[in-house]
Amino acid sequence: MEVRARYLLMGVFSLAVILCVFAFVYWLEAVGGLTARSNYKIRYDSPVAGLLQGSAVLFNGVRVGEVVALTLDRDKPEDVVVEIAVERSTPVRSDTRVGIDFQGLAGAPVVSLVGGSASLPLIAPEDGAVPELTAEKDAGLGMTQVARQVLKRLDTVVSENAEPLKSTIANINSFSAALARNSDKVDGIVAGLERFTGAARAQAKVFDLSPATPDPLPAQCPTSRLLVLEPTALALIDAERVRIAGAVGDQTDLAQIRWPDILSKVLQTRIVQSFENAGYSGAVPRTMEDVQTDNRLMTNVRAFEVDVDREAIARVEIAAKILDPDGAVVASRIFRASQQRGGKTVEAAMETLDATSRTVLGELVVWGCDVLAAREKQSP
Repeated sequence: MEVRARYLLMGVFSLAVILCVFAFVYWLEAVGGLTARSNYKIRYDSPVAGLLQGSAVLFNGVRVGEVVALTLDRDKPEDVVVEIAVERSTPVRSDTRVGIDFQGLAGAPVVSLVGGSASLPLIAPEDGAVPELTAEKDAGLGMTQVARQVLKRLDTVVSENAEPLKSTIANINSFSAALARNSDKVDGIVAGLERFTGAARAQAKVFDLSPATPDPLPAQCPTSRLLVLEPTALALIDAERVRIAGAVGDQTDLAQIRWPDILSKVLQTRIVQSFENAGYSGAVPRTMEDVQTDNRLMTNVRAFEVDVDREAIARVEIAAKILDPDGAVVASRIFRASQQRGGKTVEAAMETLDATSRTVLGELVVWGCDVLAAREKQSP
């Protein structure tokens, strides 16, 4: 009997020790253990679904305590009073915002304390009474409840404006039908706007002209200077877009080709370079305002295009005049050339137009050098 009583006593003692250990761990975790705590009561005016005793209390996202009790107010059945215990160093002030937040994938609710003005005093217990904080309105509503309220309000708005909404939808349908009936016109308007604003340049290919190298070269190069004025042309020709003649010109891939600048400026540069390739370095580009004492070359571009209605023929026509320093016409001539495209690609068409341009510029350079050289021989 004594042995059995001894074993019974040892078992009771062991069980008591285990219970004490569990109680101590619970006291450390839930109640705060040895850390000094301050208790506050928080009044919520809405349900606090999911909030439990032991739920975390966060201040600016940092855990500072736990929920120690949840009670109902008999005088205000809609209110819930939550008592929390937080570290005494937590700066709880009268303007600290109180609410409920949700953490983790499961959305576990926690008491949330945020901010507060440093100029206001800390809230501290007085005469052993637990200070009471008031949570923000509807702070206890869960995400599901908030979503339900929003949907309910949205349903109310839709119900009150059913007729205007129906009218708006009918107008949208009418507008869509009108767009469908006039899609071709809309495409034309958009294309026109792109050409007007230059929006299509990002997709356009840029093609440049080459200067001519006369073959044979001029018999004699003049020594006087020749001012090459910027060519004149109709606005349809003098543009950055390559001129495509023919009824279906805008529908070809050539319509996307652009010059690096307007055609007159490109041609002025290439004429000067062509004179240089012929061995005459006295040709320089100038504007009308700069012309005073030198011979001048005036050109008018009458055609510079690819005609897609005539088996893609490239055609260039330039009228040229040489004026003396007094402005009198010394000589004039019209230079024409045309070639059929050597292939069906865009590159082949532009190479043909470039070759046609070189033919015209080469003849113009030789003619210009001969005219100036002959005038120098006649001068005393």
